[in-house]
Amino acid sequence: MSWLLKALAAMAVCGGVGGAAQAQGEAFTPAGNLTAFADEAALQAWFEPFALERQRREEERRRQEEERRQRQEEVRKKWEAENPGKTWDSRPSPPAPVAMAMAAPAPAAVGSTESITNNQTAGVDEGGIVKVHGKHLVILRRGRLFTVDVDRHQLQPVSSINAYAPDVNPSGAWYDEMMVAGNTVAVIGYSYARGGTELGLFNINDAGQLSYRATWHLRSSDYYSSRNYASRLIGSQLILYTPIPLNVWQGDPAARLPALRRWQPGATPADFKRITDATRIYRTDEPLNPQEGITMHTIVRCDLAQPELDCRSSAVMGPAGRVFYVSSRAVYVWTTRSQRDAASGRVASHSAVFRLPLDGAAPSMLRTQGSPIDQMSFLEGGDGYLNVLLRANGNGDGMWRGEGSGGNLSLLRVPVRDFGDGQARAGEQAYTRLPAAGDGSLQNRFVGQRLLYGAGCGWRRPAPGTVGQLQVVHVADRARTETLTLPHGVDRIEALGTDAIAVGTDGQDLHFSSVQLAPRARVAGRYVQARAAQGETRSHGFFYKPDDATSGVVGLPVRGAGQGGYRQLWDEPAGMLYLRNSGLKLSGIGSLASRPGVGREDGCRASCTDWYGNARPIFLRHRVFALLGYELVEGRILTAPGGAGRLVETRRISFAPGSADYQR
Repeated sequence: MSWLLKALAAMAVCGGVGGAAQAQGEAFTPAGNLTAFADEAALQAWFEPFALERQRREEERRRQEEERRQRQEEVRKKWEAENPGKTWDSRPSPPAPVAMAMAAPAPAAVGSTESITNNQTAGVDEGGIVKVHGKHLVILRRGRLFTVDVDRHQLQPVSSINAYAPDVNPSGAWYDEMMVAGNTVAVIGYSYARGGTELGLFNINDAGQLSYRATWHLRSSDYYSSRNYASRLIGSQLILYTPIPLNVWQGDPAARLPALRRWQPGATPADFKRITDATRIYRTDEPLNPQEGITMHTIVRCDLAQPELDCRSSAVMGPAGRVFYVSSRAVYVWTTRSQRDAASGRVASHSAVFRLPLDGAAPSMLRTQGSPIDQMSFLEGGDGYLNVLLRANGNGDGMWRGEGSGGNLSLLRVPVRDFGDGQARAGEQAYTRLPAAGDGSLQNRFVGQRLLYGAGCGWRRPAPGTVGQLQVVHVADRARTETLTLPHGVDRIEALGTDAIAVGTDGQDLHFSSVQLAPRARVAGRYVQARAAQGETRSHGFFYKPDDATSGVVGLPVRGAGQGGYRQLWDEPAGMLYLRNSGLKLSGIGSLASRPGVGREDGCRASCTDWYGNARPIFLRHRVFALLGYELVEGRILTAPGGAGRLVETRRISFAPGSADYQR
């Protein structure tokens, strides 16, 4: 990912459905389903035209090569005829080209029942860097796993282990996400060296000791996203989205079908075993153009409760562009392709959304327009409707693609029942044009039956005097949109119970605006942290711990003023800021600061850039922690009658490799 680091440096300044009622079950039953291949022969027959074209292209390449060789031979014979006694190989070298003045190039343009993760959907855990197992926190950092005992008001590092196989070279691999299910820790990564998703399994016992179990490889292209996460966990079911591009012009596409292998020294491609047969691969009648790219969008389900890994998958054929979202019932994959009209030369975008039920039922599809910004653009509501914020020119949620989306905004609202066999298209009445968000990186989130969105600096360095607007859309009454003017940009939108909070910078200070959503939207409270910036851009960097329906505590990493979000890749935040929400009135209760340089010489061999961040606010069993790099800091909120309270530090430890805080 070195190219990503270079790109960052050039960034410019910014301006469980069980028990549902019958009626509800019917609301989530599509009108039809996609067609699967009947058998392996049918799948191979689908690939046959591409194989024939691949053969034709290879024959054409050979013909052109033979013609080139023959022309060269004729030139040789002619030269030797004109130069008796001399051979072609002895001819003098051509003169060196005359040096010419060239213009300088232009510069580049600038496992626990208690969740501690800020998940998008209740009951659907997302892969993160810190989870809970019993009385221990499990932390993934820079290619290693760590456990810390937090029982009985103590902090004690217990165990650490490499997050990859003992006999694997981790160079060229990134280990970014972790899940805990029972006594299993699953680490999800991507290896550029071995080409595919890596799933590392580790045992954890009641004492917090870690031991390596096995590593498995899944065929996949790069899953990385600057906003989304590759894994979800529902109960013991690990759900992975693994897109597989099918280059039908190079090699046999059947050799790229979803497969799994257990890692061992000397492992070869022949060790992969298919985990999807032809009857679990679905297609539509829409022709796919190999020139535009064909992707097998694959959903893999692995049961982590089994002693031996058991994975099954389903896949749909579609264009390459994608955003995926996981509700409590299904995985949605949105695809977009661009097509140039031969007559007019205009480029038109065509999109579709696939719905793959989590119970393994056949997927369905709906033809659409536009593209979502990221996974936060989706809401499968309890009323049987799918709601999606769309942009005319979306790029999917791959690395930084969400930052580059543009064009008009609209809200799509369609019944899940409208999904079918790929023929149905969302009607024009399903789309509602929405007000512009302003310049910058678009942030969006559904809170209850409201869609909120606005623009901020995102990964870029903020400009002084930045202001913004927050748009609030009533999902069930899409014509009703409210605009709130804010003295800051919108870099984060989160839920505060049934209400919301918008966080952003004015270029100098960090602002928090609480937003009452009903009966009408209004800014209800503000807090300003002077000379500060948000220390994490990812959704998991924030957490809100409610005390009751109207009050709770907010935690967010912060750093120095004027710093862009890209600084989180290299620098640890200055600290963790905590605010008290009391009836949407916000007040600061203190922060837990980091110590610079802790664990800097850690001998890192893998994942040495914090793509998924390095700081998290943690609220666990009435205790308050801050994960700050290699430090875990605990604080205590001292309450006062009628006051917001005050946070004081009580203890801290370093769990960095070789730290003196480990038990001796």
